[in-house]
Amino acid sequence: MVHVRRGEKVRKAVFPVAGMGTRFLPATKANPKEMLPVVDKPLIQYAVEEAVEAGITEMIFITGRNKRSIADHFDKAYELEHELEKNNKTKLLHIAQNIVPKGVSCTYIRQNEALGLGHAVLTAAHLIGDEPFAVILADDLIHGEKGAVRQMVEQYEFYKSSVIAVQKVPGPEISAYGVISGQRQADRVHLLDKIIEKPKFEDAPSDMGVTGRYIFTPQIFKHLANLAPGAGGEYQLTDAIQTLLTEEQVLAYEYAGTRYDCGSKMGLLKANIELGLLHGEIGEDLRAYLRDELMVKL
Repeated sequence: MVHVRRGEKVRKAVFPVAGMGTRFLPATKANPKEMLPVVDKPLIQYAVEEAVEAGITEMIFITGRNKRSIADHFDKAYELEHELEKNNKTKLLHIAQNIVPKGVSCTYIRQNEALGLGHAVLTAAHLIGDEPFAVILADDLIHGEKGAVRQMVEQYEFYKSSVIAVQKVPGPEISAYGVISGQRQADRVHLLDKIIEKPKFEDAPSDMGVTGRYIFTPQIFKHLANLAPGAGGEYQLTDAIQTLLTEEQVLAYEYAGTRYDCGSKMGLLKANIELGLLHGEIGEDLRAYLRDELMVKL
């Protein structure tokens, strides 16, 4: 049975962005995968905008080598703004000035060793303190009428429990995901009893795979700190969630929206095409190109 409490606001989000992005070489040799564009915005900006929509005001980036362009992207660009203003490009000036809305702060922490997602989240513990917080993976671009993080924050504020984003995954593809089992408690809400990282298809406890959005109570840090390294010497966030279940309830939430796995080339291409079709500036031209020219070539 789900216990319902109400209270604290989620004000902080952690963005683990230290990965090497080797699937996209050579594009990511000197450029972070999180800076790969979907239409006219980098993946990391979509993730930050989703957090802002959810009322989050403190963005914490867990970075690594060759990630300076992420900080540069969210910094003020005096020279660029001066040139845009001088040339009366007011629309572009507004875009440049509002990449980070007023009242939103960005902090950067270097993850010195690639020790896994669990370790990356743990490095933010001193900035999170005793507060609930979100973890957002920019690889997963989720598009919908209401952002996935906002939906999950609403669930947290109602239940005051950690919330993990899940979606139905067809067939053998489930082996690429963390997989949950649990009891349905309400529309789209499951009470977890188990979470397994990348099980074999025949061993998967359900068809519900974890996607890159989490809301955690600060208790998760105790479990991350006590983790033993798993495969490849990495500290798995999934393992900490499993032990967190011994202390408090954890919910899985089936968010409404379309997820694009932009950690893969095909997912990134799909996101560019589908969001391009929705883009006010190029949507109609792209639709005409796909219909009248590309279909002929196919």
